[in-house]
Amino acid sequence: MIIIGLDPGLTCTGWGVVAKSGSRLSHVANGQIRTNAKASMAERLFELDSALLDVILHHRPDTGAVEEVFVNVNPQSTLKLGQARGVAMLAIARAGLPVAEYSTKIVKKALVGTGGADKKQIQHMLKVLLPGVQLAGEDASDALAVAITHANMLGSHR
Repeated sequence: MIIIGLDPGLTCTGWGVVAKSGSRLSHVANGQIRTNAKASMAERLFELDSALLDVILHHRPDTGAVEEVFVNVNPQSTLKLGQARGVAMLAIARAGLPVAEYSTKIVKKALVGTGGADKKQIQHMLKVLLPGVQLAGEDASDALAVAITHANMLGSHR
């Protein structure tokens, strides 16, 4: 089973793809999609959608998961994040795949054992769980963490 995880953001959306075979996980790919900050909102959302479509068509996942929005102090930032998240969920759903959602706290707890884990702890666990993985950046590592969380939540019955 191939699983894609997304960490949505308007400036940078992380993506991570893992393969699950029984209880074994392996890294397939990870990356980050950056949009042009000078473009209009509509153009940036279209750019994100097009890039996600390319990733999905290239890796052909069976299911996907998206990190839930956390509330920022700045309402405008929260709104932009929500729009990017909507595009991320739509990209997976349009491919005919089921979409799961996980809070940041659940992802951290699934990987590190505590919902208060920091980025360095997440990245360390990714290197333990996926030996040899080269992380494309923080957003890509967060997306891989979402994919692994989803893989673990699916159980080994598939």
